[in-house]
Amino acid sequence: MSTPTTADERLRRWRLVLGGGPADGTGRTLTGADAGMDAALGALYDAPEGGDRKDGGRGGGLGGSAPSVARWLGDIRGYFPASVVRVMQRDAIDRLGLATLLLEPETLEAVEPDVHLVGTLLSLNKALPETTRETARAVVRKVVDDLEARLSARTRATVTGALDRSARISRPRHRDIDWDRTLRANLRHYLPEHRTVVPERLVGHGRTSRAVRKEIVLCVDQSGSMAASVVYASVFGAVLASLRAVVTRLVVFDTSVVDLTDALDDPVDVLFGTRLGGGTDINRALAYCQSRITRPADTVVVLVSDLYEGGIRDEMLKRVAAMQASGVRFVALLALSDEGAPAYDREHAAALAALGVPAFACTPDHFPEVMAAALEKRPLPIPDTA
Repeated sequence: MSTPTTADERLRRWRLVLGGGPADGTGRTLTGADAGMDAALGALYDAPEGGDRKDGGRGGGLGGSAPSVARWLGDIRGYFPASVVRVMQRDAIDRLGLATLLLEPETLEAVEPDVHLVGTLLSLNKALPETTRETARAVVRKVVDDLEARLSARTRATVTGALDRSARISRPRHRDIDWDRTLRANLRHYLPEHRTVVPERLVGHGRTSRAVRKEIVLCVDQSGSMAASVVYASVFGAVLASLRAVVTRLVVFDTSVVDLTDALDDPVDVLFGTRLGGGTDINRALAYCQSRITRPADTVVVLVSDLYEGGIRDEMLKRVAAMQASGVRFVALLALSDEGAPAYDREHAAALAALGVPAFACTPDHFPEVMAAALEKRPLPIPDTA
């Protein structure tokens, strides 16, 4: 049986969910911090989408000014954990059309930075006034630094290991022998009477040379629906560019193509060089990437796009087939984010699959494994949910 305290807490929570009024059935009056939390929730979720409420409800609406929004942002950070704050910020931008208020420094200084906020700022990039631009860069910098800290070490280790393994030699020195692969390669030479394998052929890891051996081209759709993917691709591009054993190129596109390779030493500069929104011309972007490939057999091209092609579909597919025939390893990612696959063009995805290029969504944590498999020319580790 529930204790009175437990029952009282349940009523309190239902009251916060239902929002008060005679129809909520709780009979509960909120005071103190609970009343403040209720007002913060009501300001967001009781207002009609696109603006403040006009019917005198429980305080719905954030007001049409940056100071009132900044106060609200400060309130919710005091009442809720960071993960909830980020959801509420995203809802405020989507429901109440508050993106333009992010142009104000006092609003930006109050937000909880995350990938989605970076995407919104990038979509407003050209409209940012000078008084806000440095604050916006600081917000983006914090998110990028957090992502690099989370992703860089594993990416470097995984990709470097793949590069080492791809340089296997048949006459390795003892310390370079890959014993697992050597045993598998010599199982037919097993001697039962001695219970051992005679390794007639040794398989070893080649030592990574200072010379460049692999090229990676990240070709990223910067249409509005791909905002999170652009953020993650920029971070991964910077990490991969720091590896001496690979040359990394980052190309972003909508109906035009922009090569941001020269900015890869700073992913924040990369992100502010993008232009979220607009149409999509995958064929034009792939044509540019194809023209920059000098060693096809040592090149991996990663297309990150929802595949809604506004260009010439048949030419796009022919270009993918031609790159593969020349030795390029082609990877198609519908998204590079934590949110799973977005809406995407299923017909184009099926056409790529028919060419031997499965299209699937990839999380940032899984991306290093995908790159390792592509570099080693082995089957891609496609997630079960793809």
